[in-house]
Amino acid sequence: MPNLTKASHELFKRTPDETFSSLTALMSHCRDQKESGKDRWLPPRSVNALPRDGRLVLAPDGGEAVAMNDWSFTQLCGLAKVSKETVNRLSPETAARVFAETMPATNKPVQLFHEGERLRSVHGTSYTRLFNADVVAMLMEFAVDFQPPQPGLNGATGLYAGEQDMFCFLIDPTGWAEIEGEAFAPGFFVWNSEVGKRSVGVSTFWFQAVCRNHIVWDATDVLEITRKHTGKVGGALSDIRRAVDELVKKRDSRKDGFVAVIKKAMETKLGEDADEVLNVLSDKGIGKSLAKHAVELAQAQGRFTIFSVVDALTRLAGDAVYAGERHEADKKAAALLRLVAA
Repeated sequence: MPNLTKASHELFKRTPDETFSSLTALMSHCRDQKESGKDRWLPPRSVNALPRDGRLVLAPDGGEAVAMNDWSFTQLCGLAKVSKETVNRLSPETAARVFAETMPATNKPVQLFHEGERLRSVHGTSYTRLFNADVVAMLMEFAVDFQPPQPGLNGATGLYAGEQDMFCFLIDPTGWAEIEGEAFAPGFFVWNSEVGKRSVGVSTFWFQAVCRNHIVWDATDVLEITRKHTGKVGGALSDIRRAVDELVKKRDSRKDGFVAVIKKAMETKLGEDADEVLNVLSDKGIGKSLAKHAVELAQAQGRFTIFSVVDALTRLAGDAVYAGERHEADKKAAALLRLVAA
């Protein structure tokens, strides 16, 4: 089974101001961006690059100048078919002359998307914007049982939005179900870019563990859907909603089976005494030290059921220093449930 690293990559590239504590907070940010954003359609020759105070700005159709960020500057260079690396080495005055001579002569308009005095993107007519606020609003309506995973390193939450894109990592921590004798919970990733930096998409999956760097361990039933920002991109909202809905339906049907497994695990003894339980754990590949601590915790509950031992191993896994140790302990604890899954 694969380990999914999308959320981990997001964790390490996001700054604190791009990290949000809840879908409500993320929604507020995305709604503000949507309400303050404005489009302008102009022929390329009216998109004037000018030197201003030691930097290059755009003065669309001779109007008020707007500053470019790295992404909109990259797109402008692509529109003019000039090397970004080369233009960056030029003075603002020389760069302005380069754009004046290389902008397309066509009357086919380009779309300038800006927020206040900041230009966020430059697009041609084939691009269709899908706002992050619309994606988050759909998640808040249809993914009501899902929430961010446990906080990760650097205060990471799994909910991010910046100038260029948005990413959400959500799980159902109460949706554990049995799949082929092992315990899995449902989760999904959703991503989008209002400025064309990335596609819009969803990836649903079932997982066994999530560590503090937000690697999703031992994923199964992974389904990914992506769409480009073209004229039919609005259909992506239906695609994402349908994918989440299918995940919920599968969770509900599997959850009933898992409840039966847990009930049986709570009734079935792993052994009559500590020595017998230690022998079973040893046969299952669980190290002597870990097994001993698990037996002590289970014994404190007064009985050696499969559930009490699995619960003890899971709690001990949470105290492990290294992600690999936590994952290994979780995996071996889940394997004990196979004894009653048949």
